[in-house]
Amino acid sequence: MQKDTKIQSIVLVALFTALTVIGTYIKIPLPTGAFVHLGNAVLLLSVLLLGYVKGSLAGGLGFFIFDLMNGYATEAPYFILESFIVGAAAYGAFVLFKKHPTKLYQIIVIGIITGIAKVIMTQIKNTVMNLIAGADFGPAFVGAAAKLPATLINVTLTVVIVAVVYFPLRSAMKRTFRKDFH
Repeated sequence: MQKDTKIQSIVLVALFTALTVIGTYIKIPLPTGAFVHLGNAVLLLSVLLLGYVKGSLAGGLGFFIFDLMNGYATEAPYFILESFIVGAAAYGAFVLFKKHPTKLYQIIVIGIITGIAKVIMTQIKNTVMNLIAGADFGPAFVGAAAKLPATLINVTLTVVIVAVVYFPLRSAMKRTFRKDFH
């Protein structure tokens, strides 16, 4: 039985990794060079359904693979780190509801807290990138903030998608595996 659980966990991490890659491919480009995608929704779902470590790992690996396959190799390691930080915010919010949210508003709260972490991480990353490019702090921070609309759209889309699919997915996983993974 223990071996079956380990195999199930490995398969689910691989599945959510693949879903993160696919979700990130489903994108709408924006004039800023950024794009809106579904990968963040898969990351949040993986953390809620698989737990912090497995879910963050699945999301981080998915983003890493996407970046390697699409010319963003220099950013790939950052997105593994970001997945664990944003995943920690998601899991912390999840724990507020004793790892068993039962109401739609609870999923929305978890999504908003996760979204705030994502916005903060994006602002920090873009500010640092601008500083590396030679900008002073003020212009680097403002330039980074100009890229936030894509992140805000991603966060909003993530909250909506997760609010719609979390409960049916959780129910299906419980029926299939007869256990929680977090």
